[in-house]
Amino acid sequence: MDTNIGKLFSISIMSAKKKELKEKANEERLSRTIVTLESIIKNRDIQRNTRNLVKDVLSTLTDEKGGSISVRAANAISMLESLTQSRQMESHIRTMLWQVVSTLESIRE
Repeated sequence: MDTNIGKLFSISIMSAKKKELKEKANEERLSRTIVTLESIIKNRDIQRNTRNLVKDVLSTLTDEKGGSISVRAANAISMLESLTQSRQMESHIRTMLWQVVSTLESIRE
């Protein structure tokens, strides 16, 4: 009986460690995404309306009241997908935003 309790305890600890590692990885992905979006916002060569839309995406990602990281990432992905459809967007910015979408898609709970 004691070995079963020990096994359950070990499994519980391993699950907690996996969850902690996943949360840390998600935080790192979110951080990289924020840095990329901030660099787009600071670039004055990019159209103002594009920068403003990217600011909205950044706001969605950083607003902790907006839900868990994965919920905020999903909302940001939706916003970015519509943003990247703009014909007026510069191709290098569109590529950067697709990379952001790819990173956000890897965020899971």
